[in-house]
Amino acid sequence: MEKLDARIRNHDREIEKMCNFHHQGFVDAITELLKVRADAEKLMGQVTDTNRRLQDAGKEVTSQTEEVIRCRVQQRNMVTTVEKLQLCMPVLEMYSKLKEQLESKRYYAALKTMEQLENIYIPRVGQYRFCQIMAENLPKLREEIKEISMSDLKDFLESIRKHSDKIGETAMKQAQQHRTFNSALQKQASACFAKPLYALNGRTVIRPGVPGSEERADEEEDTDEEVLTAPDLVDFSPVYRCLHIYSVLGDRETFENYYRKQRKKQARLVLQPQSNMHETVEGYTKYFNQIVGFFVVEDHILHATQGLVSRAFTDELWNMALSKIIAVLRTHSSYCSDPDLVLELKNLIVIFADTLQGYGFPVNRLFDLLFEIRDQYNETLLKKWTLVFRDIFEQDNYSPIPVENEEEYKSVVCRFPFQDAEFEKQPFPKKLPMSQSVPQIYTQVKEFIYASLKFSESLHRSSTEIDDMLRKSTNLLLTRTLSSGLQSLIRKPHIGLTELVQIIINTTHLEQACKYLEDFITNITNVSPETVHTTRLYGLSTFKDARHSAEGEIYTKLNQKIDEFIQLADYEWSMAESDGRASGYLMDLINFLRSTFQVFTHLPGKVAQTACMSACKHLSTSMMQMLLDSELKQISMGAIQQFNLDVIQCELFASSEPVPGFQGDTLQLAFIDLRQLLDLFMVWDWSTYLADYGQPTSKYLRVNPSTALALLEKMKDTSKKNNIFSQFRKNDRDKQKLIETVVKQLRSLVNGMSQHS
Repeated sequence: MEKLDARIRNHDREIEKMCNFHHQGFVDAITELLKVRADAEKLMGQVTDTNRRLQDAGKEVTSQTEEVIRCRVQQRNMVTTVEKLQLCMPVLEMYSKLKEQLESKRYYAALKTMEQLENIYIPRVGQYRFCQIMAENLPKLREEIKEISMSDLKDFLESIRKHSDKIGETAMKQAQQHRTFNSALQKQASACFAKPLYALNGRTVIRPGVPGSEERADEEEDTDEEVLTAPDLVDFSPVYRCLHIYSVLGDRETFENYYRKQRKKQARLVLQPQSNMHETVEGYTKYFNQIVGFFVVEDHILHATQGLVSRAFTDELWNMALSKIIAVLRTHSSYCSDPDLVLELKNLIVIFADTLQGYGFPVNRLFDLLFEIRDQYNETLLKKWTLVFRDIFEQDNYSPIPVENEEEYKSVVCRFPFQDAEFEKQPFPKKLPMSQSVPQIYTQVKEFIYASLKFSESLHRSSTEIDDMLRKSTNLLLTRTLSSGLQSLIRKPHIGLTELVQIIINTTHLEQACKYLEDFITNITNVSPETVHTTRLYGLSTFKDARHSAEGEIYTKLNQKIDEFIQLADYEWSMAESDGRASGYLMDLINFLRSTFQVFTHLPGKVAQTACMSACKHLSTSMMQMLLDSELKQISMGAIQQFNLDVIQCELFASSEPVPGFQGDTLQLAFIDLRQLLDLFMVWDWSTYLADYGQPTSKYLRVNPSTALALLEKMKDTSKKNNIFSQFRKNDRDKQKLIETVVKQLRSLVNGMSQHS
């Protein structure tokens, strides 16, 4: 610390020495500065005085100079104004010209004038406000022009919407005339292959090659001497003008989008059908005319303008429309129940498709739809022919057709292909085996084929395909309509055995006529039946099924009739002795069966034999059930004897061969169960029955122990009640014991059978 303090003191002494050395110089400088200040103040006063005098002297010169400058500026401004006015005059003249063009509705020229104003004139004087106002006003004028042209376009769209019906009608009429002309040429070429006329619901239909059809075609051609086109009916200038204006304005894409959008909306409106369209052909005609008119206009726009609508757009529009059209037609055609209306609809669709195909639109899906409508048409035909067949069945008397002479015979044969050499040898008068419904059904099947063929025309299909269509529709008629009609006829309660026999004969002849229907279709279509994949008619199975049903109904009705007679049976089951003769109800039943089987002479042998055997078996079963009825509690031996007399009459009937063809005693075997049961009780041969039971050579092989036991129980109860003093007579006591012994043995046999089973 002492060294530090010493060092500080040294430095302080050095600082003091330096200050003492410079102090005198500083004092001298301050003194000189005070002397200079006085001289500076004097000089400042002189300068201020000099400046004041100079300003006073230059005021007038400055005033004159400003006047000169102002005159020079005015002169320069005037020259500039003249130059600018010379530049502005053309702009004003062009703008005035623009106003005149707008007033005279020369919109395209006005757009050109605007273009010159914008590109040439306004840029030269664009700095002026009035030019800026003009420039700002030009887009508004363009918008006005766009709105005006768009208004014209809307009027055009409304116009074509109203005229689409007429345009479409004209186009379809031209297509129909072209088609009629081509058809007339084909008819002339194929005149040698003429087909006969046929009628459908009173309307005569001209087959190819028939004279007069060409004259009708000529008349249709004469009705429209002047061929009208879309431009003749609608003024397309608004759309051209609007397209040009939007193209010039550089907004073509907006116009195209708007036009296409509006046309899509119109398309949806056109494609919306009326709710009752299916009721009349006029509804369909108007619907098709509007659609054709719409697409004829689109086709014209496609070819008359460059890019307003493209092929892709029209194809998209057509595909959308086609899907809607198909859905609408599929729905509304399903409501049609009149085949004539469906046929007219088919003709309209063909003309509609041909018309649009002529404009380049694909229509294959429409022809595919026609195949669906063809099925609908066939369904309406089937429903119609259901009523036709029903009327035929109801009006038929189900008796052979009488023919008094050769003329009547030929009138039947010309309607139905009946050939029988033996029948032709028979003298007149005679009777054809079938009833009146057979030739009527055959004729109506041919009429159905003609009606079905009518729909197949103009579908652009080969003869083989048409042949296949006809055969399939005919198969439906046979297997569904005619078959169901026959089946319902057979099941009707008022159809008796005689009618059923006649139905079997009728179906036999109709089955034989199927080969002639095959030939009939072959002659119409000129397609050989030997062609591969040719559909065959299923009439054979139809008539066989109907015949089998009729046979089954015969068996059923026979059994029902037997049941009615059985219900008349009135046995006195407690009688002591028989009457000595068969029951009246049974004799009536046998007489009925005998007369019935005489009617069966025209039936195939197996059918008559089966019916006879079925009736005898049912009679035997019914009589057995009568004996074993649970409500029957007592049976006397006298009742058994009476019952035996009735069974003997049944056996005599069976042995008399009511139906030829049975071998030996085959028919009598139907009553074998009853015969052996009655013999067992009549002879009272229980020892033999019990001893031989179960052996194939047993005399009572067909007697079931349970059956014998049930009947014996009924006789046992009768024996007890009718002989109140039986216990006092030895014979009766022995018989009662025998019955009880036999009952026990039969019960053991029955129990043994149940345990074994």
